[in-house]
Amino acid sequence: MAALIRVSSSLNIGVPAVNIRENSCNNVDFVPVCIVQKKDTMKMFAMKYMNKSQCIEKDAFRNVLREIEILSSLEHPFLVNLWFTFQDEEDMFMVVDLLLGGDLRYHMQQSNSNIDQDRVLLYICEIALALDYLRSKRILHRDIKPENILIDDAGHVHITDFNIATIVKENEAVTSVTGTKPYMVSGLAKVFDLKKNGQCRRPYPVHSTTSIEEIHALIHNSCLRFPKCVDRGLVSLIQELLEVDPKQRISSIKHMKKHSCLKSIDFTAVYNRQYTPSFVPRKNQLNCDPTFELEEMIIESKPLHKKKKRLSKRNKARAVLTSQASQDEEVMQICLNTMQKDFILYNRENELQNLEMAEKKRLWEEELAKVIS
Repeated sequence: MAALIRVSSSLNIGVPAVNIRENSCNNVDFVPVCIVQKKDTMKMFAMKYMNKSQCIEKDAFRNVLREIEILSSLEHPFLVNLWFTFQDEEDMFMVVDLLLGGDLRYHMQQSNSNIDQDRVLLYICEIALALDYLRSKRILHRDIKPENILIDDAGHVHITDFNIATIVKENEAVTSVTGTKPYMVSGLAKVFDLKKNGQCRRPYPVHSTTSIEEIHALIHNSCLRFPKCVDRGLVSLIQELLEVDPKQRISSIKHMKKHSCLKSIDFTAVYNRQYTPSFVPRKNQLNCDPTFELEEMIIESKPLHKKKKRLSKRNKARAVLTSQASQDEEVMQICLNTMQKDFILYNRENELQNLEMAEKKRLWEEELAKVIS
């Protein structure tokens, strides 16, 4: 993918666009993301890159493959869509939609969580449509939280980060516990419901040392309170999304549409982005906490701009040390070779072109059949 170039950090939109910090049970470190531009179309994307050696050390390569497998099968207006994947000797790259409006966590902090009710309602509907689409594909995200809800330049939301997502087989029960602790849900038997939609708005007060048992107790015993100014219909909707008992909880978009708060909502119009969001992120401004982003840039141990020099040094060292290579180095190289072979290459542009050609061929064959008959 030589046609992608990294955009200079002097641009006023800010680079990196996003740095994703994971605070999950599976202890995944943040994944650096930068802005890139495709030379032939001049279209801008976000590109996240994962160091191969670190993936081997953390046994995370399977997660990367699963994320690519899942994202390459998805396309939805309220998801962050995958466009390209490629690799080099050191890293694996995933190129996705560029969304510069910031994440929901940042905007909640900026507004002190005082987000207007029309905006909340639209977010709920857009996230619900995305979750319903994932449900139709039997995909469980497992880490819905404000940090993983990005806002585009028109004010619409998109679910991102499928690093710990999974594909659930027919009649399979999910028994593993994963995700970000403050946003976990209770009960794993009903794997496809919308509780995560409400959970995104209401984290539980837990810390890294809080046990899973303590989290479940908090979920069952905590009491949800709303300001008196909040519309009673919206209160009822959120309460039903957060209901602990799966039998009483809103568990599908079909069920959700029947709620009195949403009867006037045209979900087809929501899907087609015909509702105008009441909030649109300011352009030409960094919609994130610069302290938070700078902290992660400092942590990044293998920045892209030093890659060429780093690889040159490594290859020279390898040439000198080949005869003295330790067993650990040999094992690492075997793992790297396996990763090189098993990595999934993906190109959405080619896929869309193939679909377009297939559709033209179908229409041509239909016209030909009419002429012959």
